[in-house]
Amino acid sequence: MRHPRKVLQSARHCRDVEPLRVVLLEPSGAKHLVVLDQEIVSVPAVGVVRADTLRELVGRRWTVGGRTFLVLTPSIRDHVELLRRQAQIIGPKDAPVLVWNCDLKPGDFVVEVGAGSGAMTLALAHAVGSKGRVVTYDVRADFLEQARRNVAAANLDGPVEFKVGDARAGIVERDVDAIILDIPDPWEAVGSASDALQPCGHFGSYSPNGEQVNRTVKALRAGTF
Repeated sequence: MRHPRKVLQSARHCRDVEPLRVVLLEPSGAKHLVVLDQEIVSVPAVGVVRADTLRELVGRRWTVGGRTFLVLTPSIRDHVELLRRQAQIIGPKDAPVLVWNCDLKPGDFVVEVGAGSGAMTLALAHAVGSKGRVVTYDVRADFLEQARRNVAAANLDGPVEFKVGDARAGIVERDVDAIILDIPDPWEAVGSASDALQPCGHFGSYSPNGEQVNRTVKALRAGTF
């Protein structure tokens, strides 16, 4: 949660950034992402407003039509929560756990298997920064294109390469710092991951049920992990 007073104290800095997007936060906690890509933009449940008006209001409260919003620049969490999705995502609760446990930091090289809608891709790109590198695979071109759009919308696409392909059959990258999997059968990609990781590299996998976890752990123990 971001404190309004702290937001107000940093408002001048925020306005200097000339944001391309803002988040409108309601007292209820509801959020609305508004893209400031035109002179006049549409605001949910409000109508249309000049984009410059919202830019000038960053860090302040805005009351219009009997409703009050706190106007903020979007955080990485906001981008993940509000992204357009075609597939289930690794959400704000789980993504930081993967980033933390894989010891990701600026400059790292990460391979993601299963881009989906790009939520985890966002978190990885944010973690490795502009000097790092993220390669994300997906077998579905439509998912990959949605992920590409979502990552670009957050202005984090600089270090990201999107690849259509089945990483279970092989990962061409080498000396990778970490590999993150979000696919139904991660145990099938353990061999590819082992070939791609550098010594002391990290393997991370997200699975929603225990059977997937058990099979993945079994494959890891049977291999070089």
